[in-house]
Amino acid sequence: MQHILITGASAGIGAAISQKLAGPDTRLSLGARRVERLSKVVADGFHHSLDVTDEASVEAFLAAAVEANGPIDVLVNNAGLARGVELIAEADGAAWREMMETNVFGVLHMTRRVLPSMLERSSGHIVMIGSIAGIQTYERGSVYCASKRALAAITEGLRLEVHGTGIRVTSVNPGMVETEFSLVRFEGDTEKAKTPYKNTRPLVAEDVAECVAFAISRPIHVNIDHMLVMPTDQAAATMVHRREK
Repeated sequence: MQHILITGASAGIGAAISQKLAGPDTRLSLGARRVERLSKVVADGFHHSLDVTDEASVEAFLAAAVEANGPIDVLVNNAGLARGVELIAEADGAAWREMMETNVFGVLHMTRRVLPSMLERSSGHIVMIGSIAGIQTYERGSVYCASKRALAAITEGLRLEVHGTGIRVTSVNPGMVETEFSLVRFEGDTEKAKTPYKNTRPLVAEDVAECVAFAISRPIHVNIDHMLVMPTDQAAATMVHRREK
């Protein structure tokens, strides 16, 4: 039975991954800042508050998860966000720090604490939820794109570091996915949040969850290094087919 730990599990892609992986062969440890939502995502399993930007929160979550479910077999680093669409010349820097602290340092805080046990057991799987933004930069998203490009470099470096240990490392990089992502980016403005998805058919969170499930279900001699999964209507970060109303 696998112990799977998922960050940012309260909504969107994290919630979909949790629901996809829940079953008799898994023990789930779900963490999120909005911990009250977790029981609605998956009723069973271990639920705990988690802020990946706070090292004390990370340590408390991991200690409680291991006590509840044993050593961690799979870590899904899903927690992440985009904040705002500021031009660099007009920004005050607060959103930059939030994105870097969450998307980069949050992943590092989690990974460095989970990895030693995996190395001791010569077994484990670390899954990073990246983005097309880590591959292609777009206007008004430079710092978010930078955070995801940094994550891509960290993932590639980690894969080299654990080579020969039996540990697998996977990066799943979605294009446009309709979740609460845009609602967060636009500070709760529902009309602005709908704009990126108008007159097109984006991915949904369950599509990304399917990719994660596929990667971790491969035989242990198979490592899916990275996936880029896009809507059929999206050919590049800023190239989206939109239908007439």
